[in-house]
Amino acid sequence: MELELEGASLKAVLNRLRRAQGQISGVIRMIEEGRDCEDVITQLAAASRALDRAGFAIIATGLQQCVTDIESGRKNGEDTEAMRARLEKLFLSLA
Repeated sequence: MELELEGASLKAVLNRLRRAQGQISGVIRMIEEGRDCEDVITQLAAASRALDRAGFAIIATGLQQCVTDIESGRKNGEDTEAMRARLEKLFLSLA
């Protein structure tokens, strides 16, 4: 299954990933500066949420594409159950 992100979906995912990248850089800087543990954890949690949301957005797009492929009969030799199992594994990897 190939991931095809277009337009607004692609922009939203990239924005979330860039936000997480900036937050992770901020966490590194905070640790290097010896900042308060509570502040570091708060920033790290924000980065984690941004990554989770980007991952879920990618999976949601994958699910939508999978349903479209199944409905149109373009399964590339992969049966419905195999697709479902792969998508479930991806989803659970973020849980």
